[in-house]
Amino acid sequence: MVTIDDVRRLATTLPRAYEVLVRDRVKFRVGSLVFLSFSPDETVMGFGYPKEERVALVEAEPDKFLMPIPSDERYNWVRVRLAAIDQTEMREIVLDSWRMCVPKRVAREFLEADLGAS
Repeated sequence: MVTIDDVRRLATTLPRAYEVLVRDRVKFRVGSLVFLSFSPDETVMGFGYPKEERVALVEAEPDKFLMPIPSDERYNWVRVRLAAIDQTEMREIVLDSWRMCVPKRVAREFLEADLGAS
């Protein structure tokens, strides 16, 4: 099971990413853009995801993924139950969401360095 601490360990290593607390909710941002947000009980994580693809994602795995709350439907956003994903999938979700917020050069340099370290 993935926890908020697992996500935090990864997210805090990403260039330009930082953690904030907004109305008792942990969020991770790049500049003013939120790329991760946790439910108050820290069991569900919202993340950046293309709007045009989210219905297919949620319908394919409804026990894992959830549509955004109504007020977030206008954004590129979807949610996932942390208990339903493993570390590998969490890493993919976090990196893909972060990549939506940073310049392509920043993402490319980080990912190339990360692959070199593996």
